[in-house]
Amino acid sequence: MARTKEFDPDTALQAALELFWRRGYEATSMADLVEHLGIGRASLYATFGNKHELYLKALDRYAASHNPRLLGELSPPGPALPAVRALLRRFASESASDEKRLTGCFITNTAAELAPHDDSAARRVEVNWEHLETLLHSALVRARAQGELPEDRDPRALARMLLVLTQGLRVVGKASSDPARVRDAAEQALTLLD
Repeated sequence: MARTKEFDPDTALQAALELFWRRGYEATSMADLVEHLGIGRASLYATFGNKHELYLKALDRYAASHNPRLLGELSPPGPALPAVRALLRRFASESASDEKRLTGCFITNTAAELAPHDDSAARRVEVNWEHLETLLHSALVRARAQGELPEDRDPRALARMLLVLTQGLRVVGKASSDPARVRDAAEQALTLLD
């Protein structure tokens, strides 16, 4: 007779996500996960696979919870540029906050730590970046069509610049103790939308 799980896999996955997000992949051992999740090693392996598989599941969970928020922020009815500006300012504000400085963005952290040598992680990072770029591009196309963005501005190039900027804000915000650095960069970038 099969034993029933003595833990909630969803709660455990969220706890693993939080630990990986705070400490990173390499700095988190299976022993850390066992202790933090309060689950036996055998149960952890049986439910989630090895550490790498658990990390990828945590990364997928993070993306699934954050991507709908981005869609909602960049797709409201009416003018599009205020939504783009608000998103960039939110990224800058979060990147400069003491709370976010400690963790950064889980996608950006994965890009820096794992993507250069881990194809599975790199694919997930790329999918998330493509998602953000597509949302930005769509908003900027709408903005140009509505007369908010000058006709000579390339929505695709601007979307790519904003994507790269948001990731840079996350990295610099995590490493810098000067919040003006990320806020000033975001405000300067926003002048390209005028």
